[in-house]
Amino acid sequence: MNTRLIVGLIIAVLIVILLIQNSMVVSINIFFWKIQVSQLLLILICFGLGLITGILLRTFFPAKK
Repeated sequence: MNTRLIVGLIIAVLIVILLIQNSMVVSINIFFWKIQVSQLLLILICFGLGLITGILLRTFFPAKK
């Protein structure tokens, strides 16, 4: 099997385990608002925002060779 596939599957399994263990509700204070959201959802939102930020930065500021 391809090494990248194996490493990807291991990372995916670890992420699923992490998400399952963090399913409780947490409170978030944003300025004047107090929001209660599942910690699982919060982790996914933060991951998605980080992924989008990384893609945008790489698009607008490509690596110089």
